[in-house]
Amino acid sequence: MERVVLGLSGGVDSAASAILLQRRGYEVHALFMDNGFGTPDRARACAERLGLPFAVADMREPFEQGVIKPFFADYLAGRTPNPCAVCNPRVKFRALFDYADAHGCAFVATGHYARAEAGFLYRGAGPHDQSYLLYRLPRAWVARCLFPLGTFVSKEEVRTVAGEVFPETSRAAASMDICFVPDGMHWKYIESRGVRPPDGEFVDDTGRVLGVHHGIHRYTVGMRRRLGVATGERMYVRTIDPQTNRITLSPAHEPRASLVEIGEMNWFELPAPGRLYGARVRHSRKMGEAECISDANESCVLRVSPDCGVPAPGQSAVLYDGERVLGGGVIFHVFEENL
Repeated sequence: MERVVLGLSGGVDSAASAILLQRRGYEVHALFMDNGFGTPDRARACAERLGLPFAVADMREPFEQGVIKPFFADYLAGRTPNPCAVCNPRVKFRALFDYADAHGCAFVATGHYARAEAGFLYRGAGPHDQSYLLYRLPRAWVARCLFPLGTFVSKEEVRTVAGEVFPETSRAAASMDICFVPDGMHWKYIESRGVRPPDGEFVDDTGRVLGVHHGIHRYTVGMRRRLGVATGERMYVRTIDPQTNRITLSPAHEPRASLVEIGEMNWFELPAPGRLYGARVRHSRKMGEAECISDANESCVLRVSPDCGVPAPGQSAVLYDGERVLGGGVIFHVFEENL
């Protein structure tokens, strides 16, 4: 019987994953990662009901240093971070693989909606696909990953599986994207830690002052709602300049193609220059197209179509060849092109 360690939070997805792995004949070990946000109580109860060996990994300090601090630094520099994509290789999967290697587990499993085959990462079958958040995992790790939910199309199917053993868990609300920002208001969390950047100016594309913003940490490139400024037309955040403390707003109806420079890259396979690929430039369900227009070995420039959405420094650009993830990198710079 092959042994696998499962990241178990006690929520719907990880509970269903535990059930599915047991049904497939694996010896399942459960690991709860304590990052300082949440307790292991539900995970422990879940493991006990299934008869799984259970352990807690204290990841509070790695999480603070590897995820929280970069999160703060990005927002204060006018970037839009993606902490889940950072956490996966630095904290979550690091804890799982450390446990796996110490306890003879051939595989590592999580409740992510993605697929792994022969060392390659693939999109999950349904609309909840989370492959975008996993692109930074080393290929050697992906070769040992199991994602039991990768073929599930709907969340209700997953709830049905979990409900067979954990009826109370199957009715629980879905988990949030960012575990330490449960209400989605990232700026509230930043301010709760004593950080409060100064007010500044909203300007239009010509530099005309439109109003006052209340700290660049409250805004992200591409943001359209809750801007707090009336212009007579729908606007979006085009750029954030931490040097001048100015946020530029542009009309939301103007599509713009973008040249995107990425770094900190992780490729499962290098993209071919001149070829169009599926692309995501934000953590959303929006998939567009991008063309690699430079060599992708050390740095890479992509021409990103408007249907990808608005790319933002700090987010990641991830390329897809059909269902397969080629890899990607963190967006460093965005340059606009005229259509």
